[in-house]
Amino acid sequence: MAPKAAVIHLVLVPLLSLLPFSSLALTQQDFCVANLLLPDTPSGYPCKPKLLVTANDFYSRALSEPGPVIAPFNTGLTSAFVRQFPGMNGLGLGATRVDIHPGGVVPLHTHPEGSELLIVIEGPLVAGFISADTNTVYTKTVNKYELFVFPQGLLHFQYNVGNTTAVAFAAYSSSNAGLQITDYALFGNLLPVETVSKTTFLSEQEVRKLKALFFPSFVPN
Repeated sequence: MAPKAAVIHLVLVPLLSLLPFSSLALTQQDFCVANLLLPDTPSGYPCKPKLLVTANDFYSRALSEPGPVIAPFNTGLTSAFVRQFPGMNGLGLGATRVDIHPGGVVPLHTHPEGSELLIVIEGPLVAGFISADTNTVYTKTVNKYELFVFPQGLLHFQYNVGNTTAVAFAAYSSSNAGLQITDYALFGNLLPVETVSKTTFLSEQEVRKLKALFFPSFVPN
């Protein structure tokens, strides 16, 4: 019988060879600022030549001002993912700012590629998510300087319960967490009215009304 150490070696070496290149890239270099002139890849953007990297690549004002208000949600959104902040490339980090005006809402949506930590700067707002395995809803009123976390890939939402604009920043465990908004996914595409009606149990009249509101699809980035 082979010694235990040899067996472990034989098992680990093939497994390590299957790891994506991006997971090893930053062990061989300090950073990999995204070269946005080249196409994105499953391992992230190719690196900008180091001789062209400056301090500005690691600095961003992307979240310093409210983003444009998105109708009909009465909410402003601005992002600092790798496309807006090339220094994020390969670091597994991203951020957004959300300004929810009175009566506004961040509708049900998911981030397929990352978990989210919500940090409220001005509140209150209600935050919540729905578990995938038990369909349990977890909601909480979150006030100024309080936190709420959304696990990766789960449907979640926020809405303003105050009389002034609620402001929050979110940090993500991905430099490109992805975004799918349920309203756009259901009503902002070319799925026939009959199909949407059958699969959602909404009347065709209501589906037509919602399609008129959300089509053509626009997903903020």
